[in-house]
Amino acid sequence: RLLLLDEPVAGMGLEESQRMVQFLAGLKGRQSIILVEHDMDAVFTLADRISVLVYGRIIASGRPEEVRANAEVRRAYLGEES
Repeated sequence: RLLLLDEPVAGMGLEESQRMVQFLAGLKGRQSIILVEHDMDAVFTLADRISVLVYGRIIASGRPEEVRANAEVRRAYLGEES
C-alpha cells in the first residue's frame, strides 16, 4: 500500500499540524508514504529518507540527518547562509 500526500499540513495551525504529524507517524511501518511538504519540522519528524528539490532539481537526497547537514539545503530551506 502507498499513501501519497501533497502538503498535508499546509494551512494548519501549530496544534492541528502536530496532530496530523502524530497521525501520520502512526502509519509508518504499516504502509509506504510519499510526502510532498514544505514544513521542514514535519518532514524531519516523519521521513526516513528525504529528497530536496529546488526549481525541480534534486539538490540532496539521504537520511534526515544527512540532508539537515547539507549546506545547500540549509541555504534553500532552512534560511541559513554559508
